[in-house]
Amino acid sequence: MTIEALRTPDERFANLPDWNYSPHYVDDLPGFEGLRMHYVDEGPADGVVFLCLHGEPSWGYLYRKMMPVFLAAGHRVVAPDMFGFGRSDKPLDDAVYGYHFHRNSLLRLVERLDLKNVCQVVQDWGGLLGLTMPLLEPERYTRLIVMNTGLPDGRVAMPGFAAWRAYNRSQPDLAVGKLLQRGTAGMTDDEAAAYDAPFPDGRYKGGVRRFPELVMLRESEDDELTESSREGLDTSLAATQFWRNDWQGESFMAYGMQDPVFSLDDMLGLQRTIRNCPEPMQVAEGGHFVQEHGGPIAQAALRAFGLS
Repeated sequence: MTIEALRTPDERFANLPDWNYSPHYVDDLPGFEGLRMHYVDEGPADGVVFLCLHGEPSWGYLYRKMMPVFLAAGHRVVAPDMFGFGRSDKPLDDAVYGYHFHRNSLLRLVERLDLKNVCQVVQDWGGLLGLTMPLLEPERYTRLIVMNTGLPDGRVAMPGFAAWRAYNRSQPDLAVGKLLQRGTAGMTDDEAAAYDAPFPDGRYKGGVRRFPELVMLRESEDDELTESSREGLDTSLAATQFWRNDWQGESFMAYGMQDPVFSLDDMLGLQRTIRNCPEPMQVAEGGHFVQEHGGPIAQAALRAFGLS
């Protein structure tokens, strides 16, 4: 079945600050034929691959302060834009954006590129999805850098996330750049504009509208999970068991202390779930989008892994 989609004009991505990476595209991923996915792919073909997975409502640009650190240390970086975000195609029908739609597309990209010795670098939905990916082929994944994310288990949403989901519902044409700028001290207007670049108008924001509705958290004690949010629950629960019992790799955690959505207790709970994960590096000035302070995080992770 053909999925009708919009494609952001290339000129909107011209001259973005600190973003000079050549685009790469694939438009024939199994199950997603005709939809074009964009990814950055830099560095040597062999060795460690840092797979940088963005969340809502950002795109690969979020990693612009971490990627140079990984590359300078001689490693490879792959940073895809999920469908609906960045330079990837944006299905017009909001209902297309489901949990497994996103997860399967990322899995197919990893298979297509045959990525091995992967260090996942995840935050927000990059974690909700990325932390489940090793269930399929755990031998591909050897390291993890995890920031401001979690593995939802169907419980009642905490107030911070409940407020965010309600706000997103009220903003069908969410001002993405302004949102990130409000949550990131020192972000310039040009950087905020780069986060707006993928979205010429509200028609392009189906993925932005949908992601909060897919989180496997209930509205209240009296509510059940919605059909949309129930979709990924079993996968998320299975991933929790994987990280607790089966994970054999190295891990590094960082936490932006100014995050209104994920608390330090949330991250410490995830840290205890991930086998042999050290306590998080606490980034005092960092918010939810802690990659905006990502240079020192990347450097600390490389030192912890002995990859500097």
